Amino acid sequence: MSRKANVPGQRDVVIIGGGHNGLVTAFYLAKAGYKPLVLERRAQPGGAAITEEFHPGFRCSTLAHSAGPLRRDIVRGMQLEKHGLNMIKTDVAVTSLSPDGRALILYNDVEKATQEIAEFSQKDATKYPQFQSSLAKMGRVIGKALTLAPPDIDNPSSGDLWGMLNTGRALRKLGRRDMYRLLRWGPMAVADLAAEYFETELLRATIAARGIFGTFLGPWSAGSSLVLLIRAAGDEQAAGTSWFATGGMGAVTQAMASAAQQAGAEIRSGAEVIEVRVKDGIASGVVLSNGEEITARAVISNADPKRTLLKLVDPAQLSPDFVMKLQHYRMPGTVAKVNLALAGLPKFTALAGENHDRALSSRIHIGPEIDYLERAFDESKYGNFSRQPYLEVAIPSLTDPSLAPEGKHVMSIYMQYAPYKLKGSDWEKQRVPLGDTVVKTLAQYAPNLPELILSHQIITPQDLEETYGLTGGHIFHGELSLDQFFTMRPLLDWARYRTPIQNLYLCGSGTHPGAGLTGGSGANAAREILKDLKK
Repeated sequence: MSRKANVPGQRDVVIIGGGHNGLVTAFYLAKAGYKPLVLERRAQPGGAAITEEFHPGFRCSTLAHSAGPLRRDIVRGMQLEKHGLNMIKTDVAVTSLSPDGRALILYNDVEKATQEIAEFSQKDATKYPQFQSSLAKMGRVIGKALTLAPPDIDNPSSGDLWGMLNTGRALRKLGRRDMYRLLRWGPMAVADLAAEYFETELLRATIAARGIFGTFLGPWSAGSSLVLLIRAAGDEQAAGTSWFATGGMGAVTQAMASAAQQAGAEIRSGAEVIEVRVKDGIASGVVLSNGEEITARAVISNADPKRTLLKLVDPAQLSPDFVMKLQHYRMPGTVAKVNLALAGLPKFTALAGENHDRALSSRIHIGPEIDYLERAFDESKYGNFSRQPYLEVAIPSLTDPSLAPEGKHVMSIYMQYAPYKLKGSDWEKQRVPLGDTVVKTLAQYAPNLPELILSHQIITPQDLEETYGLTGGHIFHGELSLDQFFTMRPLLDWARYRTPIQNLYLCGSGTHPGAGLTGGSGANAAREILKDLKK
């Protein structure tokens, strides 16, 4: 694929989808001298990281409300701050609320977090720094593996072998105790892991929540600890750091789009790809919904694996065995989103005085016990949305007043569990009941919330699929599980961003490492694709 072989009217590279991974891939390819064209179906690029007005004067991060966090090398490489990005890191990592009127405020500073935990349990206060230290060490080792392309199992290259050697060395440096813990923790249920260290239910549930967020897993599900470890690779805090952006999460992708364009990429919005052209097993370009055909020497999809290979590509171009395996790739959505426009700041009964606003400036966790989280999951297993759901809440207008009129606020709420497939009903019928359930649950902790609501936006798993292009409503393009991780993401033998169709690649969250808003999949994919482009 020599750049000199280009023909009139042909593109170097076409990227399907302007989500954050697609923009990261476009940037690195443009920096290498190619001219990628990013085609975004919606009116603005950004994918799940967008900021939109949902009520006059009220703007909110429509889907994702916090960063993954972004990989530091990507932030530096793209010089996102020079393109207007201002990340906000709050002192408080997360505020967890209990129905009995107590609040556990976990700070990013371990010493301050320990003092708060001591109000609940002195034993837990002693254990917390130990747990934090081990998790951070393991996270750094896993973080190294997440920056690598999964090795070719049958024919590893010298680069694969070198990467595995370095990872092995990092493992050994952990020491015998933490290396044993790493190997043991991965397959565990995160509820068991939390119980080994802590006795306070509110603390257990707060940490366990990191292992189930966005997944079809409950805290007692085997392998849920792996999700916690994956998240620790980018964020060493046991409870997770709160990373917001001035202007909402859309500011992240706006900065990425600006960086990619400056590097030489072109971005077209309102351009829906309906087909990847394939002839004799080779991708030759794409077809848009308006009938326009664009030829390219490489086609890269930021869409999920199923949408790309079972919808945009004619499955007849793939082997029956591959199609069957991809059909069984698990991506059952479990998350809904509710955004509220508020006339004022709600008063949470567990918080008082000067701590009130400060505690609310981070993520707010609603899910006071492990059993509470498991019961919420149980309902979804049988096709019902949770009537006492696990919620992750943010009030971004506290740290960024530009999102709402003066004195007013926006509230962003992740609701889990909301299964994509409902039993005996559909999401149009259940949209309002879901919104009512979320408000009713929050009103147990902030009784004056209902009277403050000016408007609400309810986004169901069906909306996530139809409006935002997330097949099955899955926000991570597929389950983060032991059998869909690393060399098996999305499928064994197809974890290196290539597909069975020559010149067709994947760069979205359905590829390794696939851990949310980090940019890791896009950066890794760009590196592998460049190897082919330069041949």
